[in-house]
Amino acid sequence: MAKRFRPFGPAGLLLLAALTASMLVLPLVLPPLPPPPLMLLFFPVGLMAALALLAFSPADATGNVVVHTL
Repeated sequence: MAKRFRPFGPAGLLLLAALTASMLVLPLVLPPLPPPPLMLLFFPVGLMAALALLAFSPADATGNVVVHTL
């Protein structure tokens, strides 16, 4: 049987420690990035608005409902 990867085993803890160290060191080493364009910043806002509109809009389920009576 294949050996499972345990996230909190020794290898998993070493991987998490390496990721943490890279997240602490890389921002100090790399140059700062310019801000993204304004249109790109509105993409997540538009996506969230579309999802909220779909979540709260009434569903027309008349074609999908199957009723059986005995």
